[in-house]
Amino acid sequence: MNSLSEIIAECKRNNRKSQEELYRQFYPALFALCKKFFADEHEIQTALNNGMMKVFKNVNQYDVKKGEFFNWVYTIVRNSCLTLLRNKKPEHHLELNEETEYLISYDPFETAEWDEIFSRLNRLPPATRAICSLYYLENFTVKEISQEMNVKEGTVKWHLNESRNRLRDGFTKNKEI
Repeated sequence: MNSLSEIIAECKRNNRKSQEELYRQFYPALFALCKKFFADEHEIQTALNNGMMKVFKNVNQYDVKKGEFFNWVYTIVRNSCLTLLRNKKPEHHLELNEETEYLISYDPFETAEWDEIFSRLNRLPPATRAICSLYYLENFTVKEISQEMNVKEGTVKWHLNESRNRLRDGFTKNKEI
């Protein structure tokens, strides 16, 4: 097995074997990332493959001085997920205004186990799941999510409120049993 710097150098030369080695090395972490946005296996693979194709196409643009290679790849794949979400058929939903911004301050992620969280996240609609993941797991602000997903801030707030309500209800029912 070659070192990461050797694999990157070979990927810059368009070496297919090195590209495959890089893909296999990063696959588990990137699959988990894509799973935060999509429940459907096909959509997960599509987002991951689209992102990795961009990585291979633009690997010569990677600048080691700007950060770790994995972080660069992670960002590209995350953006690929967001692009795929944006291009999906839009969902119709209610928009919150500033007065109704956060009616409930309950954070469902504070008391839950990770397996349980991901299981419940997968039950959310795709856009709600993506926004919830970006906000709670990737630490994006409402404004950043709005810009990344090309939706209004009120829409982001609605999805966050919806995800909190659904997750809270699920965790509350679980504790009563």
